[in-house]
Amino acid sequence: MIDSAQSKVNIMIKTAGELIEEAQSRINCVDVASAQVLYTASENGVIVDLREADSVEKSKLSSSTHISRGLLEMKIAKLCPNPKTLILTHCAGGGRASLGALTLQQMGYTNVHAITATFDEIKESFG
Repeated sequence: MIDSAQSKVNIMIKTAGELIEEAQSRINCVDVASAQVLYTASENGVIVDLREADSVEKSKLSSSTHISRGLLEMKIAKLCPNPKTLILTHCAGGGRASLGALTLQQMGYTNVHAITATFDEIKESFG
């Protein structure tokens, strides 16, 4: 007979990469050029920087609002009370942006896009 501790060892654990890949299959991923077009066309779109505070202190986009990934669910409603607001998420390479975008969709936001580019590429376009 296998005890419960041993049977738990046989359960497959998803990697961060697998979670990100799964999220990206369920969200709107955009490159920098597409993000720029969406943002320019929106009246009140927001760019949410999901990186950690130490990274934001070194460099940030002039038009972004910082919310660490771990606080997104608690802080987004104050920033975006309208679920139809354009929300562009970004991070250092697209992973946290994708996970955050999926979370926002699950919360009921309907116009969410993850910018899946490096921070340097995003910074070059958005300033």
